[in-house]
Amino acid sequence: MDASGTVTPFSTLIRTASHQQHTEAENSTFMSDLLGGRLGVEAYARYTEQLWFVYRALEGAADALADDPVAGPFIQPELFRTAELERDLAHLRGPDWRAAAAPLPATTAYAARVEECARTWPAGYIAHHYTRYLGDLSGGQIIRDKAERTWGFARKGDGVRFYVFEQIANPAAFKRGYRELLDRVNADDLEKQRIIDECRRAFDFNGAVFQQLGDEFPLSA
Repeated sequence: MDASGTVTPFSTLIRTASHQQHTEAENSTFMSDLLGGRLGVEAYARYTEQLWFVYRALEGAADALADDPVAGPFIQPELFRTAELERDLAHLRGPDWRAAAAPLPATTAYAARVEECARTWPAGYIAHHYTRYLGDLSGGQIIRDKAERTWGFARKGDGVRFYVFEQIANPAAFKRGYRELLDRVNADDLEKQRIIDECRRAFDFNGAVFQQLGDEFPLSA
């Protein structure tokens, strides 16, 4: 509630509370170098591979959470990305890409936390769901555009399908609906604060992945 007595929507609280971590992740050295065209396509492929591990954790829990009173409303198959990531990786790495796929330590920790929340704390799962999917629908489109221009992928084709939500005709309207779900989330104020804290933690996990990717793909002096 602000000074005028107006109750601030939860979707606004969660967005503003995580703004600093969001900005830090977006401006990481690795992401800046990747979007600046200073890294090769292998760095992009390695990043895509890390996303695959995270989304397997997110979406592997979907069936079990579909009827959950807190997380259930957020389980929307039109958001699912695992199949698209696998198609992208087959394009980037070839049909045997799974044999060499390996998570970074930060990715392993990130995916484990998602799985832990899914098993033991559905409200915490929402924080990771929000952090990933709304980011994909928003800033992810910048990454798609840069990847198409930098490495010559077909527009919205193989290599960038992760960023293409074919089942969502109007992303802006979908995001509005998603924020309305957040505003109606079945949680009291204390639990909402815990979700916000977990959202911050999710951005920290993302930042750790970017840090380790940056260590793996340093720009030569």
